[in-house]
Amino acid sequence: MKRAAFRVEGLCCTDEMAILRKSIEPLAGIRDVDFDLVNGKMLIEYHPDVIQIKEIIALVKKAGYRASPWEQVVDTRKGMKRRFGRHLASALSALFLILGLIFPSYFWLYILSVLAGVWYVVPKALKAVKNLRPDINLLMVIAVVGALFIHEFFEGATTAFLFSIALLLEHWSLEKARKSIANLLDIAPKTANRIDPSTKHIDEVALDEIQIGDHVLIRPGEKIPVDGTITSGATSINQAPITGESVPVDKEVDDVVYAGTINESGVIECIVTKHSDDTALARMIKLIEEAQSKRAASQQWVEKFALFYTPMMIIIALLICLVPPLLFGGAWDEWIYRALVVLVIACPCSLVISTPVSIVSALTLAAREGVLIKGGKFMELPAKIDVIAMDKTGTLTYGKPEVQSLTAFAKGSKDKVLKIAGGLVKTSTHPLSRAIMRYIDEPIPPMEGAQEVAGKGMRSGPYWIGSHRLMLEFEAGEPEQRAQIEKLGSSVVIVGKEKQLLGFFTITDFPRENIAEIIEGMRKNGADQVLMLTGDNEVTAKDLADQCKLDGYYSELLPEEKLKKIEELLSEGKAVAMVGDGINDAPAMALATLSIAMGAVGSDAAIETADIALMSDDVAKIPWLMRLSKRTLAIIKQNISASLIVKGLFLIMSCFGLATLWMAILADTGMSLLVIMNGLRLLKNPRSA
Repeated sequence: MKRAAFRVEGLCCTDEMAILRKSIEPLAGIRDVDFDLVNGKMLIEYHPDVIQIKEIIALVKKAGYRASPWEQVVDTRKGMKRRFGRHLASALSALFLILGLIFPSYFWLYILSVLAGVWYVVPKALKAVKNLRPDINLLMVIAVVGALFIHEFFEGATTAFLFSIALLLEHWSLEKARKSIANLLDIAPKTANRIDPSTKHIDEVALDEIQIGDHVLIRPGEKIPVDGTITSGATSINQAPITGESVPVDKEVDDVVYAGTINESGVIECIVTKHSDDTALARMIKLIEEAQSKRAASQQWVEKFALFYTPMMIIIALLICLVPPLLFGGAWDEWIYRALVVLVIACPCSLVISTPVSIVSALTLAAREGVLIKGGKFMELPAKIDVIAMDKTGTLTYGKPEVQSLTAFAKGSKDKVLKIAGGLVKTSTHPLSRAIMRYIDEPIPPMEGAQEVAGKGMRSGPYWIGSHRLMLEFEAGEPEQRAQIEKLGSSVVIVGKEKQLLGFFTITDFPRENIAEIIEGMRKNGADQVLMLTGDNEVTAKDLADQCKLDGYYSELLPEEKLKKIEELLSEGKAVAMVGDGINDAPAMALATLSIAMGAVGSDAAIETADIALMSDDVAKIPWLMRLSKRTLAIIKQNISASLIVKGLFLIMSCFGLATLWMAILADTGMSLLVIMNGLRLLKNPRSA
């Protein structure tokens, strides 16, 4: 299956999305059809052996719309027309309306005002008729034509003009949201300074010409063009564009740097490790763009509601138009006019646009803060979480364990234990293995045939190194030796030979600063319980749980046992968030209601696995995220409630003849602007979110 993105001209409401879904989704070779309403984008997952891009474009055209591949360069003239055409139409509508007021006997001036005002509306209204799906455009055309039919020329012209202004303002508001996203995504430089390591000759080349293994030079103040490793120089890197970290990070030789971050001080030379389209930034941009098409639950509800709401309001308008004159002798002109007011206020624009604008604003803000959320549905979940289950290493702790001591038993000297341990863990990437290698600090060849024992340690022939569980599995050691190990409060890595214990390392990974306050922040923002799921021993787990003031902990868990614990919590009807590194905790994260990966900037697996990826190692982003999620839901509820209240109020007023067409269009326009601007508030004040 492949994914393709299309720009659909004029896509601006759920009715149009529904028409396109109905036209495309049932076809062979189409798996999924999604839309990004804010950007007018259609995303299709399809099988290229069954259906081609040109066939999809033809189907869109058959449905009455025009689509083009998202990457395709838009012709400048078309761009100018699209940009200024609506302005010209609204200006002409206003001009003829004013002339009509000055020369009231020339009613044709009002007709010209109407024609200019509905110039961009009529084609969409005709599409709605063709597809038997009434939408806002059809409602407006009916209202304006109806006003002209009963000789309310001023009212008809005013309605057409105000609606054209409403569309202009709506486009302006959406453009503001689009620009905020574009500014976020446009953080990578377009060129790089490629340097020849031998001659030191520098060429400025386009980013797509840079290959893995090339050397690039980055001067102070320049953006890092691609992911790479520093080969010479030292500097401070501002990683805020990706991770949201407020303090620059010191970097030196062999440290990794990421595209889009900023070189603050020294001149550095880097070797390129990833192509420009495969960097952490590129993956982040791709996921941000895709996230906008993954609809939140509230957005799906509004879209479904709007599909029934519009036809229902047309029926109500018909009843208002027909029942009083036919059954009670009411004046036709009066009740037709009232029905037209109902049609105007019935348009679901403010209702439909309120949710996607709010969600996109929140997603954009989160990305600016280094929190990558993979869709609207995951934006809503942090506010609804009951239990937060957290891994220990790298989550509650800094993830940089250090060896405190080495103890050798009688049958093994310290040098022997060091040699065996170093040989076993040489090829391991586990944080405890790296801590042991730092402690040894001398070259030791890897032990031949060393293999990982899942979740427990390493072994090669009779030799093994690992956790308390591995010791029990080998039934190794004397009772007093086991008792000595079990009393220790630090993480213990044991070295043995078959049933003999040769020695053990005590390793400590310090808890994060202010972790207890951060955990309390999670509770204040809605979590009933914050738990720790760790593979570490009981004594270490209890000690850390007490320091962090957790509600509970589960120790000595294998990955499958973490999975079972998540299953238990879910079976109790709780919404569970699993926080981990996205690799060892992948099974548990996949099952949880919401998965959050820590420190994802350097981990492809973390970005791919989790629903939400914290690009930095800042666990304080979790309560911040919960607050943002609650604020987003609150704004969505405000927007939906306000829209429905205003529409209900005008429906009652129109029945009693207290509302006019121009009042209804002003109310609807004002409401659309209000909900959009309310949603755009989520782009601001990140610290108070």
